[in-house]
Amino acid sequence: MADQTVPRAGTSPSPSRQAGNPPHGGKRRGVRVNSRVPVALEWDMGGERRRREAHTRVVGPYGCLVVMPQNLEAQQHIQLTNLVSSETSPAVVVWCGQQRTEGWELGIELVSPQMGFWGLEL
Repeated sequence: MADQTVPRAGTSPSPSRQAGNPPHGGKRRGVRVNSRVPVALEWDMGGERRRREAHTRVVGPYGCLVVMPQNLEAQQHIQLTNLVSSETSPAVVVWCGQQRTEGWELGIELVSPQMGFWGLEL
């Protein structure tokens, strides 16, 4: 008979450690709001400064979901500008989604989030 590990009485495996769940338990930091905000993304590539305008689909105090005509690599460091308020923040691409008819979906995390960055109550 093979050895099996059995949880002690009154315990169960942590939901954050079950297959398919992220280690942080899947909880988000802060509220997220559907909001279309025009933004500009700037980054360095091959010694050149690149810039693309895009728009958000979802915003939160720590980042956003952007839709833009070009895909970027995960962990790409960028400068994100809110074109409504002209606020600028360093950011990182943390998730690359699929290409849609509008463009590529990218998860962006603000490096030093300023609570008024989006001009919304979050």
